[in-house]
Amino acid sequence: MTSEPAHDDDRRSKLRRHLPHLGRPTPSDAGSGFVTGLFSIPEGMAYASIAGFNPVAGLYAGVVPAIVGSLTSRTVLMVTTLTSAIALTSQSVLSDAGLDPKNAGNIATLTVMAGVVMLLMAVLRLGVVMSFVSNAVMTGFSTGIALQIITGVLKDATGYRPQGHNRLHQLGDWLVHIGQWQLAATLVAVATIAVWALSRLVRRLETVALLIAMVVASVAVAALGTDVELVRDIAGIPGALPGFTAPDLSAVPQLLGGAVAVALVGLAQAAGIGPSVPNPDGSRSSVNGDFAAQGLANVAGGLFQSLPSGGSLSRTGVAVSAGARTRWAGIFSGILLAVIVLVCGSLAEHIPMPVIGGLILVVGGELIWGKRHDIVLVLRTSWMSAGAMLLTFLATTQLPLQQAIVLGAVLSLLLYCAQAARRARLVALTRDGSDWLTGEPPAKLTPGEITVLHYDGVSFFAEMSRIEAMLPRSDDARGAVLILVMRGVPDVPSSTVVTVLRRYVRDLDAHGGRLILAGVEPGLVRLLTATGLDHDLGPGGVVPAEGALLAPLERALAEAETWIAGRDTSSGCGTP
Repeated sequence: MTSEPAHDDDRRSKLRRHLPHLGRPTPSDAGSGFVTGLFSIPEGMAYASIAGFNPVAGLYAGVVPAIVGSLTSRTVLMVTTLTSAIALTSQSVLSDAGLDPKNAGNIATLTVMAGVVMLLMAVLRLGVVMSFVSNAVMTGFSTGIALQIITGVLKDATGYRPQGHNRLHQLGDWLVHIGQWQLAATLVAVATIAVWALSRLVRRLETVALLIAMVVASVAVAALGTDVELVRDIAGIPGALPGFTAPDLSAVPQLLGGAVAVALVGLAQAAGIGPSVPNPDGSRSSVNGDFAAQGLANVAGGLFQSLPSGGSLSRTGVAVSAGARTRWAGIFSGILLAVIVLVCGSLAEHIPMPVIGGLILVVGGELIWGKRHDIVLVLRTSWMSAGAMLLTFLATTQLPLQQAIVLGAVLSLLLYCAQAARRARLVALTRDGSDWLTGEPPAKLTPGEITVLHYDGVSFFAEMSRIEAMLPRSDDARGAVLILVMRGVPDVPSSTVVTVLRRYVRDLDAHGGRLILAGVEPGLVRLLTATGLDHDLGPGGVVPAEGALLAPLERALAEAETWIAGRDTSSGCGTP
């Protein structure tokens, strides 16, 4: 009778571990949600505007996605909404597909598809993939995105639209044509940045400095009657909640690859939030759980006029700085933004575009400034890391973002393989009483003696030429035994390992020596058997990784001593 309640308690305990815990909202969560919601007005509209979308779609990205994402995310304080990188990638994807970026059906299709891709990646537990994107590549990508943010608002901030086929060219063109900047727009942008800087001098106002700058500059422009472009000149803000929008299924074939690119951008940006913003309740973040949360946020948001969304580090930082304590802060940000749009939407139409341009220049500048330590670190690490960072940065400023992402992923993989191959080595092990000392491998084997080497690598084919060059020469190896400790080599090594080992076994055998593999993992044992290399090694030539750490090595030593003793006895029989 007592087993059923215990079983139910265990089932409920497992359910609690897999479902996010809402907790109780606090006053600081409500305050944080209000500040974050207000901040979403200029930032969401500006990011959408930069990418050529209707600014209202950027505004709505802070409603449904923020609520759904915060309800389901495993990173408690993560705010899911539109980011500059996602906006730019989405615009590039739609343009390459020949689709109108202002068509609501196209946007809904891309957003929902990106959400489905995120959900599939969560189901397949592909969060581990993000660990293969190197810091060098992410630094180059983030810096390039920051430059795209800056160049994207130069027209709003100064009234001059720079020309050029890439972002670096546009930046140079903008600086060269300083005489064509509109005085009124430039002064408003400069004044906005000045108000922001002054607000940050007051510690209590740091978290709302962008909001203060937006309000003060907008009021000043209205009071002075300054003739500059306003939000309403781009699009009207309906005093209504986002309505249902059905995806355009005819656009699905053109957006398949683009949806994957948008999803990867969102997931890559969000992957760094968990380590940067630990959960206040002590629970563990989960990359795969966050993948699922962002997927649900996009599927739901896409049906309600939202652009694709992802975990936003900047919006999460605003929420945390404003006092967020539970996931209710993100939920409140979406709810309160909806209330603000519903009640005060017409007021937002009077925000001057140079004000938004000035604010986004600040955001882009802060992103680049925040990456300065990472840039210096990468430059000091290695020329390969520095090259990967520079190539990713150039690709992000020269190519469509989805192509830059693919290039960055390939560079990360190549960088990983190259570093792994360079790290691969052989380490000599020498017994000193009960201890084993490490050293450099000998140049050649000594006749009649046992040499122990440890293979420290991951069995990439690229590293095997390096390993083969480090193996001791066997030209005078009569009666010598080389024990190669393979413990820790992955269960599925490359066939190149078998080729190199077979070549060395036959060379040793031709000179009267022997090779014994110790601590062989099950996967490699199966491969050696399937390829017949275990037969070449002979009985006792493969010692599996069983028992204590050094047990396979001890068994290999016993086998080597027995083999040498047998050779000595055989040789002795024929000696006068």
